[in-house]
Amino acid sequence: MIERFELSIRQACSLLKLSTSVYYYKPKEKDDTELIIALKELAETEYRWGFWMMYSYFRNEGKIWNHKRVYRIYKEMKLNLRSKRRKRLPLREKLCLLQPLSPNIHWSMDFMQDNFYDGKKFRTLNIIDDFNREGLAIVASKSITSNRVILELENLVMWRGKPEKIRVDNGPEFIAHVLNKWCSDNNIELIFIQPGKPAQNGFIERFNRTFREEVLSMNLFQSLEEVTYKAHNWLYKYNHKRPHQSLNNLSPRAFLLKYGKLSAQYPGEFPTFQQDNYNNKQKNFTFERS
Repeated sequence: MIERFELSIRQACSLLKLSTSVYYYKPKEKDDTELIIALKELAETEYRWGFWMMYSYFRNEGKIWNHKRVYRIYKEMKLNLRSKRRKRLPLREKLCLLQPLSPNIHWSMDFMQDNFYDGKKFRTLNIIDDFNREGLAIVASKSITSNRVILELENLVMWRGKPEKIRVDNGPEFIAHVLNKWCSDNNIELIFIQPGKPAQNGFIERFNRTFREEVLSMNLFQSLEEVTYKAHNWLYKYNHKRPHQSLNNLSPRAFLLKYGKLSAQYPGEFPTFQQDNYNNKQKNFTFERS
């Protein structure tokens, strides 16, 4: 308009009813660096504080930032999405995986998970003796808490005897206070592997692989009763008949008879897992994986 009609800036602004100050105004670049740094430092130290707590803190410190500006930066930094901090685990010591010299020195236990044919999940608690890789228990349930782990260990101790140590990972059921207290009360040392290092619990991991390949991956289960039935039948064969290359091609029971404290004349010294009443019943389970 100024160039076309040869008007002055004042005349053009007057015709458009625009203030000359608006015409000459040049926006300033927003520098939120100071605010960003302040919010970041405060969020790292006081991660449970919300927006208004932080804003009030800044006001008390003499910062006169507008609350709308602070909230805009607060959202851009995604501080309103409060992340749940993981529970810090104590430092775990790396220990060598050695075969014990006799039974009931080292046990290992771990969890496994699989699905029923309808997609619902179930878990198993697997416990072995590291000396001869003998399977002591496979417990199937939809949910296994630390109290259930204690119950199964108590049942094992009643017929098998008490181990000196039990090796586990850092699962929530194993790091629970109740399990640590039970082990302490029974003079059993609970050994934790380092997080993300399953090879440090290699005996039970190898057992889990065999159990998955020969049982879990070969069947479509309909119920926990079926899981228990097939698991117990497999565990008896695993302990008494299945050769193990790491045991000089002997079964865990035969290895115990030859190299352990167990003698053939006194088989009750170290009892092993026995088939239960499931084996005396005829089952008709039709779902199997090919």
